[in-house]
Amino acid sequence: GRTVLRLHPRLAPYKVAVLPLSRKPELTGPAEELLARLQPHVMCDYDETQNIGKRYRRQDELGTPLCITYDFDSIEDGAVTVRDRDTMEQDRVSLDDVVDHVLSRLGL
Repeated sequence: GRTVLRLHPRLAPYKVAVLPLSRKPELTGPAEELLARLQPHVMCDYDETQNIGKRYRRQDELGTPLCITYDFDSIEDGAVTVRDRDTMEQDRVSLDDVVDHVLSRLGL
């Protein structure tokens, strides 16, 4: 089974987790830049350990409402994958729009 801490976004310790798909510098560098853009607005976690599935599960257990994955497609299309904790739905969101998208999704 899947363990999920379904906290209201206002109560979740971290609102967003930024997860580069791998530890390759071409992914971690831009992911850290995205983290720096989000941090003035919301409490964020950053995790580049283990595989992406385990990182999603760990964030679900912590109650993190949204996970943002920076992957190899992000380099090409300038977008990231935003995953919702409760529905597990994933949306591609432009890096230009991601801060507004996150704040809107969290109701902040």
